[in-house]
Amino acid sequence: MKTLGYLEIRALFLKHLEKHGHTIIPSASLVPENNPSVLFVNAGMFPLIPYLLGEPHPGGVRLANSQRSLRTIDIDEVGDATHLTTFEMLGNWSINDYFKEEALRITLSFFVDELGFDINKLSSSIFKGNDDAPKDEESIEIWKKLFKERGIDAKVGERIRELGKEDNWWEPDGGGPCGPDSETFYEVDGQLVEIGNDVFMQYLKKDGKYSPLGKHNVDFGGGLDRLAMVCQGLSSVYETDIYLPILKKVQELSKQEGIKSQRIIVDHIKAATWIIADGVVPGRTQREYILRRLIRRAIRHGKKLGIEGLFTRIIGEIAIEQFKPVHEGLEPRKKEILNILEEEEKKFNQTLEHGLKELEKLITKLNGRSFTNESGETFKIYETYGFPIEMTLEELENKGIEFDREKVERNHEKAYGEHQEKSRTASKGLFKGGMADTSEMSTKYHTATHLLLAALYSIVGPHIYQKGSNITTERLRLDFPNEEKLTDEQIQKVEDMINEQIQKGLPVTWKEMPKAEALKIVKYAAFEDKYGDIVKVYTIGSPESPFSQEVCGGPHVENTKTLGHFKIVKQENVAAGVKRIKAILE
Repeated sequence: MKTLGYLEIRALFLKHLEKHGHTIIPSASLVPENNPSVLFVNAGMFPLIPYLLGEPHPGGVRLANSQRSLRTIDIDEVGDATHLTTFEMLGNWSINDYFKEEALRITLSFFVDELGFDINKLSSSIFKGNDDAPKDEESIEIWKKLFKERGIDAKVGERIRELGKEDNWWEPDGGGPCGPDSETFYEVDGQLVEIGNDVFMQYLKKDGKYSPLGKHNVDFGGGLDRLAMVCQGLSSVYETDIYLPILKKVQELSKQEGIKSQRIIVDHIKAATWIIADGVVPGRTQREYILRRLIRRAIRHGKKLGIEGLFTRIIGEIAIEQFKPVHEGLEPRKKEILNILEEEEKKFNQTLEHGLKELEKLITKLNGRSFTNESGETFKIYETYGFPIEMTLEELENKGIEFDREKVERNHEKAYGEHQEKSRTASKGLFKGGMADTSEMSTKYHTATHLLLAALYSIVGPHIYQKGSNITTERLRLDFPNEEKLTDEQIQKVEDMINEQIQKGLPVTWKEMPKAEALKIVKYAAFEDKYGDIVKVYTIGSPESPFSQEVCGGPHVENTKTLGHFKIVKQENVAAGVKRIKAILE
């Protein structure tokens, strides 16, 4: 096996896929575009869902990239050797082009021929079948063939394992294209490490029933961070060349030992730089709160390590330096990112002061009695002020308050669990999986967002561009830069202009063209770095005198007359210099 740096692995993968006829596309933003089903892009497949559902992609039917991803479910697991909040996912896709044999051949060739993995340490798993779909016999035979070509007699039950739906089947919650997958493993120190996964979309789940999809897609995903760990012969991703410079600086600043806390700081500050670079600022709602939670959790662990003074800016600067080769938004926004980290750290230090005051109230209320935490007081202080239980217990000890540590911690966990259950219930309708909503109503709102952006550009000014959007079946939401909220007169003008275009019955058309040519005619292309060399430009109105022209992936209505009546129902401040409009179609 070759000892490779992570940038080398990344480059080898993309070059390998280019040799196999794939168009290399840029990483999409961590913030999903026009899709409210998840807060952040969590896999390479996510930004490509419209194309997997049938929308033609400007890059063709064979695509590949290294997609930055974020998984909120892993935040509490960070600190061990392998879990990360943000990471890069190497991916390649076939959109109704090649299928299982070519997909698995490309995968195996990458690991063996490009990375130099020992074929004798590679194995695979396939879907063993159930009442809904048969065993993936085709993949079994393909793996046997591929291993035999390399001198390996691969037996089912040994080198090829048959696993159930929970391990080797992919489908989105709520239905849609789905199918079996085949995972590839590499043996490291006697343990099997998953290094890649090929998903074969050949079925359609609708109303709880499965039927042939009528076409086939392939999605391969392989975690770059984990591959770097394997290639570099390490037992922790934090020791790889991806993270080691950041970890060393954290260790240099630490006055106390604590590898878990050090890893958490490395991961969370790195994740924060990526999220801020993609347009999110700390706040109290949804993805803004996730960002704030990451920064504050890093700060709390910094205090556990005895790190003195403001430190997030120092770590953030090293993280930006490490990842600017793979994230084009980091260097241009460096000053903004570091300022946000430092400001959030200052705010949180003040918050901790409030937590101490609340703790003083609790101690006064106890009036010398022992502390049991029956009502989950420690969690309430933590949830409100971000004040860690460890600091609470330390302060109680300093004040001479008696308590049973095990009982107090048990009641803290109980309150935390109740809070988690409430959070899961509250967000159950939001996180429905990765499938984009391509319903008729969502398509209308997507098209109406184009009209809104063009009207704002015309009426408010040429500084307007899309900083973010969110589309549901009930409304659209658009974030844009502006110092002041729109006046009542401006709102009326925007509504009138949009409704005028709807009444005109303007055609909605698209054309593929080189990115350089597209950016000459599109007035407000806010996400230039995410576009490939060939893009789709959607025009509302005649090409000679368009009302709107934007680089976009779709879907859209064919004519504005189907949209109905446009109405702005709310405008909000999102952050300094950023405003938000919510609108409906009546």
